[in-house]
Amino acid sequence: MECRQERNRERCNCTYEPCSRKGVCCDCLAYHLRSRELPACVFPNEVERTYDRSFERFARLVQEDRV
Repeated sequence: MECRQERNRERCNCTYEPCSRKGVCCDCLAYHLRSRELPACVFPNEVERTYDRSFERFARLVQEDRV
């Protein structure tokens, strides 16, 4: 399977600039799952900027109908 890194970067809302995984979704997802987190792209921009990408934060957003 061909990685579409440049295309993915266009839609990536991650604000952590030195991230080496930007646009490489499989690496990003694996990295965050190891820490019980989800990647930036599943969070609204205002939440993503807090860097709280925990499963718990995502669950609260779901309960609040924000995602």
